[in-house]
Amino acid sequence: MKKKQNNNYTGSTVISVLLHAALIGGLLWGADFTSVTHQPKGQSIEAVVIDPNVVNEQARKIRQQREEAQRQESDRLRRLEQQAELLEKQREQEEKRLRELRAEKLAAEKAARDAEVERKRIAEAKQKAADEQRKAEAAARVAQEKAAAAEAERVRRVEEQRKAEQAAKQAEAERQKALAEQRKAEEERQRKLAEKQRAEEEARQAEEERQRKLAEKKKAEEEARKAEEARKEAERKAAEAKRKQAEQEAALNELFSGLESESATRDTARGRYISDEVSRYGSIYTQMIRQNLLVDNSFLGQECVVKMRLSGTGLLLDVTEVGGNKSLCRATKAAVLKVSSFPMPDDKDVAAQLQSIELTVKPE
Repeated sequence: MKKKQNNNYTGSTVISVLLHAALIGGLLWGADFTSVTHQPKGQSIEAVVIDPNVVNEQARKIRQQREEAQRQESDRLRRLEQQAELLEKQREQEEKRLRELRAEKLAAEKAARDAEVERKRIAEAKQKAADEQRKAEAAARVAQEKAAAAEAERVRRVEEQRKAEQAAKQAEAERQKALAEQRKAEEERQRKLAEKQRAEEEARQAEEERQRKLAEKKKAEEEARKAEEARKEAERKAAEAKRKQAEQEAALNELFSGLESESATRDTARGRYISDEVSRYGSIYTQMIRQNLLVDNSFLGQECVVKMRLSGTGLLLDVTEVGGNKSLCRATKAAVLKVSSFPMPDDKDVAAQLQSIELTVKPE
């Protein structure tokens, strides 16, 4: 930056020297340097005198105007660099947020894997309970077969009735035991089924959480993309400002080509500078509003025109809807109120025009 300023000062010095030379040359051109001829005695001799105070006053005014233009351009470039640094810090914060979201996503995926392992364990337990139930049913069938055999033996052998009855009682006891085991197996099956349902619910909740984190990640990536675009836009505007500075220096060179057109040319360059600054600050304001705008899919392709009144320090005094999509305008006014304070230039003429400004907001 200092190197650029030194180059500007060197160029300005050369311009100043050339201007002085042109001014003195113009004054000398109008002077009469013809040879002095002998006049008859008693006649007066006319002479042309160059007033150095006039020359110095004109040179001082031109030098002050040039220094003022250079100071304003230096201030504007410094503000552009500060804005670029701010956007770079915002981009770094978004990158940090993305890293945190990635860590949360990995944790959610681990929880989903753990839930899957638990689900498999419950399925295996359910299979084991089913096997036990089949064994109990087989045992019940065996017990029934034994009871039938005992009853047949009782009929066939009356003399062995007591023994048969005892065998029947034993078979009944085994049947009751089998039934008790069957009930126990059913209760275990119901318990495993409840555990399975609980595990499936936890897995579903984990999947919903993963989807939410994924949506947040996509949103953060979109915000980071917009911040990067804003940074590139600021760099483009800085390059545009440098180009305009070169154009203004060319305009100053053209200004120095003749003292008679100096005032008109200066007014034209000043007016163009003020217009460019108002447009540039309007773009900055629009970008600040977009960064705080809650965008809905229905806003795409729509636009809203709002009018803002600002104080001399950039504090928002009022915002009104001029035209456009009603829903978008409500969201735009909310975003303007959220910003509440906007940067203002040091140039009083530019700041005066920015105190009442209309902006067109189009969601990207």
